[in-house]
Amino acid sequence: MTTILQIEASARGERSLSRGLSRRLRDAWRSHQPEARILSRDVGRQPPPLVSEAWIAAAFTPPAERSPEQEAVLAPSEALIDEVEAADVIVIATPMYNYGMPAALKAWFDQVIRVGRTFSFDLARGDWPLEPMLGGKILVVLSSRGEFGFEPGGVRASMNHLEPHIATCAHYLGAAEHHFISIDYQEFGDARHERSVARAHRAVDELVAQLAGCAHDPADAKIGVSGQRLVRHADLEHGA
Repeated sequence: MTTILQIEASARGERSLSRGLSRRLRDAWRSHQPEARILSRDVGRQPPPLVSEAWIAAAFTPPAERSPEQEAVLAPSEALIDEVEAADVIVIATPMYNYGMPAALKAWFDQVIRVGRTFSFDLARGDWPLEPMLGGKILVVLSSRGEFGFEPGGVRASMNHLEPHIATCAHYLGAAEHHFISIDYQEFGDARHERSVARAHRAVDELVAQLAGCAHDPADAKIGVSGQRLVRHADLEHGA
C-alpha cells in the first residue's frame, strides 16, 4: 500500500491554485489506488514552530540525555518526521513567494531535517559529512507562480529559488526522484494562464498514472536523469 504525505503550504484556501493541484493529485491517486494511505499536513494554515535556541540545544543533545523540557521542544519535530518516515511519496503543494518558498514551508523543512533522525553527520566523510538516513522516496512539487519562465532554460530560471531549494532539502529526506509541475502566468490572468492551469492539471493526471502504475520503480519511469536524481519537469514537456 502506497503512503502519500501531502504538504499544503499556501496561505490561501479555496482560491489557492497549488491546493487545487494537490486535490487533483489526491483524487487521481485514489482512483488508481483506492487503498492508498494519504497523510495531510497543512503548514499554510497551521505553521510549524520556528527553530529556537532551545530546539537546537535539544536536537544536538543525545536522546538518552535529554530533559523532559527538551523532549517537549522536539515533540512537534518528532511528529512531523514520523510522517516523512511513513511516506513513499512526498507531495509539496506550494506557491512561489518572493521567488522562494513560503516561510511556513521553510519552517517545516527546518523541523524535519534533523541530525540523528533524517541525516547523519560524520567528519570522517571529509568535505561531505552529511548523509541522508532515509531513502527510496519520491518527491512531487506542485507549484503556482505569478510570472513565467522559471523552468530550466527559461527567461527567469536564475530567479527560481523555490524548486531547487526544495529539491536540495528533500535530498536529506531520502527523495532522489523529483517531479515538478507548475502553474504560471497567475498575475497576468490571460489566456496563457488558462492554458498553464489546464496543462498542469493534465500533467498531474499523467504523473499519477505513471507513478501508481510503475510501483515507484525508477527503471520504469520515462523521465530525464540528472546526476543521481531522476527529474521530470512538466514545463519542459508541455511548454511554458
